[in-house]
Amino acid sequence: MNGNERPLRIGLFGAGRLGRIHLRCLKEADGVECVGFHDPHPENAERAASELIAPAFASASELMRSVDAVDIVATTTAHYALAAEAIRLGKHVFVEKPLAATVAEARELADMIAGSGLVGQVGHVERFNPALLALGEFPLRPMFVETHRLSSFTGRGADVSVVADLMIHDLDMLLHLIPSPIVSIQASGVPILSPTPDIANARIEFANGCTANLTASRVSLKQMRKTRLFQPDAYIRLYFLQKNAEVVQLFDSPDSVPPGADVMPLELGDRTRYLYAHIPTPPPINAIRMELESFARSIRRGAPSAVPFFEGLRALELADRVDELIRQRIAQVTMPA
Repeated sequence: MNGNERPLRIGLFGAGRLGRIHLRCLKEADGVECVGFHDPHPENAERAASELIAPAFASASELMRSVDAVDIVATTTAHYALAAEAIRLGKHVFVEKPLAATVAEARELADMIAGSGLVGQVGHVERFNPALLALGEFPLRPMFVETHRLSSFTGRGADVSVVADLMIHDLDMLLHLIPSPIVSIQASGVPILSPTPDIANARIEFANGCTANLTASRVSLKQMRKTRLFQPDAYIRLYFLQKNAEVVQLFDSPDSVPPGADVMPLELGDRTRYLYAHIPTPPPINAIRMELESFARSIRRGAPSAVPFFEGLRALELADRVDELIRQRIAQVTMPA
């Protein structure tokens, strides 16, 4: 932000665990003034106000009328009402994923923001993860993708299935990285601690031949957020939790291998090729702060956001298709003989 621009005034809605992280990032973000927050739950509001010394607004409407833009980190079921009201009031909208609780609500929000002149961005934060950013301009053209997103049960996000809660990060990543129509989806899942599936697996095939196998669980005893990409001459591992990446690649000449890489010559028929393993250096960034600063820049420059509403809608539509297949499978299994 240059010295002549005033900071973008943003208000936060939802001061739970993730909301407090957003609040801290808003207070630190370049070009942003955090006006305050609103949370209808007194314990959340009291904790956020005392920990982060931020003004607590008694009503959502009062805060919304005091800002240029809103950051919605409330429960998923509240996303639609808050975002729709903000758009009607002419406020730019950042909303944590998923965009809304239902596809119908998300589609309406995407229609409302389109042509409004407002910036809308969905918080698919893995787009800003240092593990992915570390790859830089590395050409990604995967033919097989495997993802594991495992977490222990905390109760957070349990108002939606594990697909909309966790797997949607990887579904968004697939749609972002693979510019090809989906031709086939298979899915299964099981509700264990909540009314909706807590563990799920999906197999998705694309028209270009790429196949993706995704697993998500919120009843695991360990934490894991890992993606593996297999493509001609390369194998890429992304460790989203550790925020780093690893690349294994084949080269025709040792002169082409990046400096400092571990190289292994391979005799393949009548020629020698060179296998190298490389760990690119991830940028030292805070992904949530970076996505919020990206949102603010889009507003100041009148540019499209990094994750516009229609992309959040696409991810939710795919998650809904996966969920529906799981519901059908569960109904078949539990149907009396």
